[in-house]
This record gives sequence, structure tokens and C-alpha cells, in this order.
Amino acid sequence: MSTFPSDIFAGKRFAVVGLGKNGLPAARGLAAMGAEVLAWDDKESARRAAADSGAGVTLRDPASGPFDVDALVLSPGIPHRLPAPHPAAAGARAAGVPILTDVELLYQAVRAAGSRARFAGITGTNGKSTTTALLAHILDGTGKPVAAGANLGPAALSLPLLPHDGVYVLEMSSYMLERLATLRFDAAAMLNLSADHLDRHGDMAGYAMAKRHVFDRQTAADLAVIGVDDADSRAMADWLGTRPARVARISGFDPTLPLGPALPGTHNAQNAAAATAMARFLGAPDEAIAAGLLRFPGLPHRQQRIVTIDGVTFVNDSKATNADASERALVCYDRLIWIAGGMAKEGGIEPLAPLFPRVAKALLIGRDAPQFAETLTRNGVKFDTVGTLDAAVPAAFAAAKAEGAPVVLLSPACASWDQFTGYDQRGDRFAELARALPAPIVAAQSVSTQAVSTQSVSAPVLPAAGPPAGASPRGGA
Repeated sequence: MSTFPSDIFAGKRFAVVGLGKNGLPAARGLAAMGAEVLAWDDKESARRAAADSGAGVTLRDPASGPFDVDALVLSPGIPHRLPAPHPAAAGARAAGVPILTDVELLYQAVRAAGSRARFAGITGTNGKSTTTALLAHILDGTGKPVAAGANLGPAALSLPLLPHDGVYVLEMSSYMLERLATLRFDAAAMLNLSADHLDRHGDMAGYAMAKRHVFDRQTAADLAVIGVDDADSRAMADWLGTRPARVARISGFDPTLPLGPALPGTHNAQNAAAATAMARFLGAPDEAIAAGLLRFPGLPHRQQRIVTIDGVTFVNDSKATNADASERALVCYDRLIWIAGGMAKEGGIEPLAPLFPRVAKALLIGRDAPQFAETLTRNGVKFDTVGTLDAAVPAAFAAAKAEGAPVVLLSPACASWDQFTGYDQRGDRFAELARALPAPIVAAQSVSTQAVSTQSVSAPVLPAAGPPAGASPRGGA
């Protein structure tokens, strides 16, 4: 691994709008590669942070004057079309300036630097972070140079330059996928589809179309992995059958390889099947794949076991920001205390009704707690509306002892922005509160020390591994 040459984007001019987790590293990376960078954020605090960072950029709103740049790099969370375009996006479109994501510019930089490193892209409504981290974990175990990031973090343009035999493993959101121009994934996976981000994509068809971009520009030398455990994904699988890439259909209901304790549930079996198919294509031997599945440590905020106190285990699943994600956690426990609430997505928790018999009691927090309370009342589920996470954790512990429930699960089925800066801050606070609870017996419990699960996973047997290291470049700068 090495740094990029300092002249890759010499003579280029980019506007970067949105200076958060993606934008500021993008601005810094482009400037380090020789580009002239105009950087902007609507928040003055973000502009000050950029100025103080020594990123080598010019702070200027690109929408305030002529749109004379080669491309607009728009942070994923900022809309360029629906529900209403940001002024910078509107200016770029009017001027015919392409709107790109930082992942696209990473790809261009890698190819301009002469590296033939391969790219693996992973998307889906749920499971993409786990699958991205799992694939990188497996490949790293083979000694292959690997860099993982993008939507998962770190930001794409903060990743190093990999050699010819390296692999970039990138989590791709629907927002990022809409802003690609030349990138072609050697291995691409779309795990599953359920309603999410419909305000940005208009409807379910628009959302599915955005996800489908992960397969753009693939050839017969590439691999397309598609989940088939939901109807919308199966429809996409049928479409993939008309495309040139080799197609691997994966399911969480057809297991063969044992999984470790950090991968509970059918949903994680599907994630592991996707990672297995991609790892095989990228040249990982089956013994390395098997070892990686067993030893994967898991990710924070995704069914992360925090602590066991007097027989009650606290599980942080703060990443579950919609009902479909919470379903994947609820199904793993026979009896539990459930902490839920925040800013609800369309449909709320109605789809979870078949799993309500597992909930001994719910503690509701956040803006849309009244909506959830109505649903639970109709279904005869005991609950208390407690408002905040600080109130919910001790109340959940008391309820677990009273109800004989062995698990307290934070799986909110909601976005966190009403009370937190993100799901990660929400999960960190849950962990802090759980660890601070007084109890006669406190036994820290990490997934790496759990007994190995007997769950297992399969992936399609492919006719051959992917192209060998040193194969011809995939596209240009």
C-alpha cells in the first residue's frame, strides 16, 4: 500500500459540497492529488473545521458564481434530485457539470496511478456493512492487500493506493450508486431490498433502480451476486440473467459452512453467503473463507453484545434504523425486553407484529414513540413510553428481571436524528448506560469469546476464480 502521486488530478478543478465524514476527506484527498478544490458546507461550523484542518482548499459556495468546475462532489446525504435538489446540485445540472461521489474519484485515481487493483462493491437495504467488513476480513486473512470503506467508513478518498493484487471492498449506499460514471465493480453484490429512502428515490421502483447501479458496466469477466430472499431482489436477479456478468444467487436458507457467534440469524447467513461467493471469485481458498467466517469479530451497533448483568445480556443493535433491520434482530431471541423508537420510517413497526409475542415488554423513546405505542396497544404488547435512552436502559433492566427476560435489545427500527447525531452515538450511549448499571454480578461478554454457532452458510460454486493479479486494466482514468 502507498500514497497516491501528488499530480494525478493536476489541472482539474472540483467543487466539494458537504464537509462531513465523506466531504472533508474528499476535499483533502483531491487537493493532495493536485486538484484545485472549492469546498463548501451550509453549516458555518463545518466550514471553520475545514479551514482549520489545513486541507489546502478554497472555501467558496460553488452556487454563488459561475459553475466552472470539472465535477461537483456532493456528499451522499445531500439530495441532487429528490425531494428537492441542493442549490449546488441545481447549479451543476444547469451547467452540465457531472455530480459524482468520492468513490468514483477513488476509482479514477487508482487507474490513473496505473494500479490494476480490483473493486468489490456491496449494497442492499440491510446487511451491507457486515458483508463489507466480513469480505475484507476474509481477504485480509489470505495476505492480500485490502482496503475497506466508503459508506462503511473510512471515506473512499482517504484509502491508500493498492498494488495490482489489491482489492478495494466498498460499501455502497443508494445515494452513492446514483453518482457513478466510470467505475466498474469486478465483484458486485446486492443483498436485499425493502422500503427505505423513498423520499430520495420517489418510490420503490426508483430505489431499486438506484441499487441496480452497482452492476453497471460489468462484463463477462465479472461477478454479480444477488440475494433471492425477497421478491424485489428476485426480480432484479431475473434482470441480471440478461446481463453479461456471471450471476451468483445467494440465500440465507441454504447453509453449509459454519458461522461464528458474531453472525447470528438467517440474515447474517445471507451476508456470509455473499461474502463467500465474492471471496471465492477474488481468489480466496475455501479454508481461508471458513476460518474468516468463524473468527469474524462483528461490527459495533449490529447485534453487539455489550455486557451481561445478573443474567441479563444487553445487545446493541442501534444500526437497525428501519423495521426490516429490527426484524433480523428480534427473530434471534425467544424472549426479550425491546428498546425502540426515534424517527420512524414509512410503515413504522407494523411489519414486526408476527414477532411481538417474543417481546415481554417494550420501552419506547424518541419522537415517534406515540405511533409505536398505538401499534403495540393494538397488538396487546406491554410497553412504557419513557422518552429517552437514559431512562430506557435502567427501566429495561428492571423489566428484564421482573419478566424473566434474558435479553435487553436496543433495536430502534428508527433513525436517531431526533435525539442523537447518528445511530453510532445512540449505540455508544446505550453501551455506556448498560455498563454503568449496578449489579451484584457483571460479566463482560464479547462475541469473540462466545461458543461457536452451529449455523452455517453456502455460496454458489463458481467455475473459476476471478482474473489473476496482473490482468489488464478495468477502464481508465
